[in-house]
Amino acid sequence: MAAPLDMISTTHQSPCLASPNSKHLVALTIAGSDPGGGAGLQADLKTFAALGVYGYSVITEVIAQNSSRITDVENVSPEMVEAQLDTLALECAPRAVKTGALASAAIVKAVARAIERLKLPAPVVDPVIVSSSGALLIGPKGERAIRKRLIPIARIVTPNIPEAEVLARIRIDSAAAIREAAIKIIKLGARAVVIKGGHRKDDRSATDLFHDGRRFIELKSPRIAGGGAHGTGCAFSAAIAAHLARGASLEDAVRGAKRYVTAALSHSFKLGKGRALLDHFARH
Repeated sequence: MAAPLDMISTTHQSPCLASPNSKHLVALTIAGSDPGGGAGLQADLKTFAALGVYGYSVITEVIAQNSSRITDVENVSPEMVEAQLDTLALECAPRAVKTGALASAAIVKAVARAIERLKLPAPVVDPVIVSSSGALLIGPKGERAIRKRLIPIARIVTPNIPEAEVLARIRIDSAAAIREAAIKIIKLGARAVVIKGGHRKDDRSATDLFHDGRRFIELKSPRIAGGGAHGTGCAFSAAIAAHLARGASLEDAVRGAKRYVTAALSHSFKLGKGRALLDHFARH
């Protein structure tokens, strides 16, 4: 039986590099599961490993899914999410944090509360709100909690275009609209945003837009034929976190993540009849 939260002390936190027993850099993912390994915390952990970072993981929801469909979801309680975070922080404070699917408003609030209370690094927020097919992945209360509690503490937010439309509350149908959405997301409190361009059908390149409140930087790579792959958003945000854990600047972390996902997508493969899967360990 789990210990009550009031019995867990979080007064002692030490960066891993201060430990005589370990020189490993640690990044933390807070996300849902994907038993197929293409997305979710399983994909995040593979991304961390590929980039030379030790991965911690906190699970928010258990998802019965494969590369093409979700058949069932069971949320972890907000109290258990916080207990996982508390217990990890007792042993080693991660150098970077990313969030993925957070399932509910209560879990979003629990995660934001724990990040602040434990003084964890400002997170890379992958706002898992809308799927590539357009399906809503969190309810209206959860979306409002992401806007009000998680984005204001984010180091960077990494929405796809449908998610950026939800967060900015505008229709994105042009390059100018993407810039407008980036400005609006920064105004929610994030230090930076990168809007992924994979959904843009009018661009022969895969163009992402980075904005830190001062500069707009377009990050281009060749558009890879094949209709994309399962879990690219997870890998992208996890790669940003891994590079941040290694000490990269935010811009360099985003550029490195772009290179990583491009290589992983270039070597994508299928295990069954579903969507393509990234090769997380492809050379980049």
